[in-house]
Amino acid sequence: MALTYSMSDLKKGLKIEIDGIAYRIVDFQHVKPGKGAAFVRTKIKKFADGRVIDKTFHAGDKCQQPEIVTKEMQFLYDDGEARQFMDVENYEQIALSYDQTDEAAKWILDGMSVDVLFHNGVPLTVDAKATVELKIVDTPPNFKGDTSSGSRKPATLETGAVVQVPYHILEGDVIKINTIDGEYIEKVK
Repeated sequence: MALTYSMSDLKKGLKIEIDGIAYRIVDFQHVKPGKGAAFVRTKIKKFADGRVIDKTFHAGDKCQQPEIVTKEMQFLYDDGEARQFMDVENYEQIALSYDQTDEAAKWILDGMSVDVLFHNGVPLTVDAKATVELKIVDTPPNFKGDTSSGSRKPATLETGAVVQVPYHILEGDVIKINTIDGEYIEKVK
């Protein structure tokens, strides 16, 4: 028996199933109008093709938790048409399209472990680990006087992703990043 979600349970990142199709909530907004009942306005991303649609949930609307199986796999390489992954238990290899892997691609390198999500035996998408350690390949130099605590500068990582880092972080440093919101956590010693 699948878990059922009501309007108040909806949040960013939650996986839901509507009419047998698996989605992930990418954005949501609780709305309490002056007149009438409250509702939740969401943007949901279809796992199968990456399409994002708008969906409004009203009080009493229900949706199911999809039966998603997560398998740990290793990212092997990008072959120019798809990204290749290998099951670490039985060494079977699968290919996932760019649409299926786009969100996680900026946080993974060849050889990294990732979670591949399957729905009804079909691979849907890839989730990078919650935190990753990556090397900075390009960032502006540290200037004298750049010591204010809240100041940030852009840094390009070895995967091509750009994150905001404190001024004391330099090219060649390895940093830990939260992959859910793309935020710098700390410099790795």
